[in-house]
Amino acid sequence: MTLADSPAAVIRPEGPWTHRDVAANGARFHIAEMGDGPLVLLLHGFPQYWWAWRHQLPALADAGYRAVAMDLRGVGGSDRTPRGYDPANLALDVTGVIRSLGEPDAALVGHDLGGYLAWTAAVMRPKLIRRLVVASMPHPRRWRAAMLGDVRQTAASSYIWGFQRPWLPERQLVADDGALVEQLILNWAGPKPPGPTGIPNDNPSDDLPGPTGDAGVLAVENYRRAMCVPSTAHCSVEPYRWLVRSLARPDGMQFYRRMKRPVRVPTLHLHGSLDPVMRTRSAAGSGEYVEAPYRWRLFDGLGHWPHEEDPETFTSELVHWLSDPEPDR
Repeated sequence: MTLADSPAAVIRPEGPWTHRDVAANGARFHIAEMGDGPLVLLLHGFPQYWWAWRHQLPALADAGYRAVAMDLRGVGGSDRTPRGYDPANLALDVTGVIRSLGEPDAALVGHDLGGYLAWTAAVMRPKLIRRLVVASMPHPRRWRAAMLGDVRQTAASSYIWGFQRPWLPERQLVADDGALVEQLILNWAGPKPPGPTGIPNDNPSDDLPGPTGDAGVLAVENYRRAMCVPSTAHCSVEPYRWLVRSLARPDGMQFYRRMKRPVRVPTLHLHGSLDPVMRTRSAAGSGEYVEAPYRWRLFDGLGHWPHEEDPETFTSELVHWLSDPEPDR
């Protein structure tokens, strides 16, 4: 069996969660959910799918929330439509799922591209967003400024520039059963403390991203398999093509003008201090676009995947902030 086999077992694995599909914004979206209470909607980034939140789902449910992790358009178990991958439409997917779940609002938690969409949704549909949590992603206007004005950030985001080529990125992502996905995930993770045998993360029960050894095998293999589901690679890079190609186009300029509107919900901004993809300098300062309580939290020693590299610390920070009735600025 190759990594591309049995996609259903990878996308909808058995666990304490419930899988189902919901209709929103003209498409069908797969979700995994647990618990009852106020809705917390979790948005994954690239090159992942809902499973990135496997650690947070049960913790949020135990804390009294209805925790829902959705697959973004074109990824995992969601529809792979031929178009609709601009951030405004993807944000409408998110808010449409909130409505389809029958909830008046949600606390949005987004990582990487999911964080970009969370920022966008909070601006476009503020009445539907109760609180905002963003990890490893600056505000869209900060992202644009860093990509255009910071040589080091431009270099760190070289993979995004590479996505602008036709067809080749898709082929590279699925070549050798998604080997590039594994390379990206391991390279973007921060260093890990040595295990008992001196090998980083030498713990067979640990499925977190990390360097070599047993750790990361389960997580990375699932991400490789999910990327190899037909059309996923193409749909995964389309949002990044829009982000770059629209920088000088009227639709892009209109979008970034729209994003000048301030975020008016309490915001928690999380970042790994050793993130090699999105520099701390690029993310810091996003609070200037928030006219509400804003908390910046830097995780020392973590890379681009703080919710997976140290899920206990990340989840504790998340749950405590969500339960705080008056988050401080």
